[in-house]
Amino acid sequence: MTFPGLFIFGAPFEITRINLVQFLATAVLVILLVVGTRRMKIVPGRFQSIVEMGLDFVRVNIAEDILGRKDGKRFLPILTTIFFMVLFMNITGVIPGLNIAGTSVIAVPMLLAIVAYVTFIYAGIKKSPGGFFKNALLPSGVPWPLYIIIVPLEFLSTFIIRPVTLTLRLLMNMVVGHLMLVLFFSATQFFVFGLSGGWIALGAGSLAFGLAFTLFEIFVAFLQAYVFAILTAVYIQLAVAEEH
Repeated sequence: MTFPGLFIFGAPFEITRINLVQFLATAVLVILLVVGTRRMKIVPGRFQSIVEMGLDFVRVNIAEDILGRKDGKRFLPILTTIFFMVLFMNITGVIPGLNIAGTSVIAVPMLLAIVAYVTFIYAGIKKSPGGFFKNALLPSGVPWPLYIIIVPLEFLSTFIIRPVTLTLRLLMNMVVGHLMLVLFFSATQFFVFGLSGGWIALGAGSLAFGLAFTLFEIFVAFLQAYVFAILTAVYIQLAVAEEH
């Protein structure tokens, strides 16, 4: 999927439409969090309550639920950043005028997967400097000849497949969702304005499916943010456990 440049044409860092969508989603997220937490009151207003509800959701249902209170507090900033970044980048796919998810190009999911991967390794080395890789690659209780098979499989599973699956899961969900919306609304335009007559009924049907799928995409946007953040927390939990 390619996007024509809008600014700095032909340069290595050419800015495209999807880059502007990503910048906008990031700016809105930062503004909402800064404004919502800048002057917090004991008795919160409606906007502060919404922001606190979102932050508490990540803290309670992702960080502390998976990692416990101590480690959950340590890694809460990175989990909160991942959750809200994925959510806001996803939700742009159903906003009229934007109509493309910021996560529907591989760079963003890959960047987030690398951040999760580095955090996982950092947590493991911090917890067990001399034993993290040993515990990750050499599970206890296995006859030593089997390590010839197990070590490559564990390395592939733990250090290669995890970031790849994190990247592809998010990317594919958002690309497929975008393509489905394009299909439904393009069909509506074709039936209503291209054919007219009795075909308008089919156009109305495709429009109804498009609107229903838009609501479903909002749910998917939230679900993928939750899944990405919770998988990151699970990987961190595996890294800080006594045995991996």
